[in-house]
Amino acid sequence: MSQAAKVLQLFKTLHRTRQQVFKNDTRALEAARIKINEEFKSNKSETSPKKIEELIKIGSDVELLLRTSVIQGIHTDHNTLKLVPRKELLIENVPYCDAPTQKQ
Repeated sequence: MSQAAKVLQLFKTLHRTRQQVFKNDTRALEAARIKINEEFKSNKSETSPKKIEELIKIGSDVELLLRTSVIQGIHTDHNTLKLVPRKELLIENVPYCDAPTQKQ
């Protein structure tokens, strides 16, 4: 896959992730859209393949961070937030064991 195709794919992936992560939050959706577009425009004239690969890696890391670490919160009272985790963030709770057993 060419670098231009990788950049375009990353751009689209970041916007899709933004729409999932900040669903129903117009202010956050708009801020993320502006930031993504700003970052891509500021590096539009980059020609060094090494630098482009580095920027693609940073963008991929940001997408992963957004997808796996961001939880929406909704103000319900003056000092209260209601957390709205996405289904893909909810994982099975593995019970803690004080006395681990050795594998055979």
